[in-house]
Amino acid sequence: MLRLSAIGDTCHAAAALRALQKAWPTTRFTWIIGKLEARLMSAILTDIEFITFEKRTMTRELLRLRDVLKARRFDLLLDLQLSIRASLVSMLVSSPAKLGFDRARARELQWLFTNAQVAPAASQHVLDSFLGFVQACGIDPGAPAWDITLPSGALDYAARLIPDERATLVISPCSSHPARNWSAWRYAAVAEHAVRVHGMRVILAGGRSEEELRMGAMIETTAGADRKTKSSIVNQIGKDTLPEMLGLLSKATVLISPDSGPVHMATMVGLPVIGLYAATRTARAGPYYSRQWCVDKYDDAARKVFGTAGKDLPWTMKIERPGVMELIGVKEVTDKLDALIA
Repeated sequence: MLRLSAIGDTCHAAAALRALQKAWPTTRFTWIIGKLEARLMSAILTDIEFITFEKRTMTRELLRLRDVLKARRFDLLLDLQLSIRASLVSMLVSSPAKLGFDRARARELQWLFTNAQVAPAASQHVLDSFLGFVQACGIDPGAPAWDITLPSGALDYAARLIPDERATLVISPCSSHPARNWSAWRYAAVAEHAVRVHGMRVILAGGRSEEELRMGAMIETTAGADRKTKSSIVNQIGKDTLPEMLGLLSKATVLISPDSGPVHMATMVGLPVIGLYAATRTARAGPYYSRQWCVDKYDDAARKVFGTAGKDLPWTMKIERPGVMELIGVKEVTDKLDALIA
């Protein structure tokens, strides 16, 4: 299987992989994956061989990967990534069957590098599009399932932060695309509501980027004006690994996040997600089992930016423009939280 990035998409790919393993229990699977993404997947899918690819040094990595793969032969390549970089990697894989997307969806010339295609489909969730590869292999994938075992260290980390039965809200405030991010004061208002109305513990989670650290500090400071809320907020942004964050999500009550990797990590461990969507479609990229809990303003964003309904835009179009996330109101999010808790 070839899927290099990103975190959320590798979560979807893992569901397809599990469906294949269930149908083909004696088959050995190798996953060519991005180096960052492998930090998570190799920790929870211990029965898979991972070959990593560092995207930032492409030429050097292609030469290295050529040496790694030159003596290897595979029965089937599943090419789940639409990028020239991934297609160059696919050329290094020796296999009689290279399965890719159908011509209509095979962007960036992927169709030139494959010799078999999945069945055409339109307006699918990304995860369902990956399950199309399972169906092309003659397998009914059923409902997506991950069947993962979390490392003990990740569970210990979660237990330190969630040591009791108190309901816990995790806020992962940032996407890797800044135009998908909500504002800090709105997150702070939701945190205050969670503490005052539901008595929840609030944990801020995320990576080590400057934007995430800044956002976490602003949420903490703004919500900290309320003394009760301040004592209930724990800022863990930049303080964990990807497996540890997954462990935290496995023990929490609910996650609030924009379209980002943690949304799909939460789905893997059965955590309900209140997703904040305006720049992207919930129907295409929302948390697979929590789409009813999302606040979706994609149509409003389409009308604001393009003067047309969201349904009239291409299915894959993102509206990553300044201000579109501000179409999501605080009360809309707290109403979802109230309904979910109830």
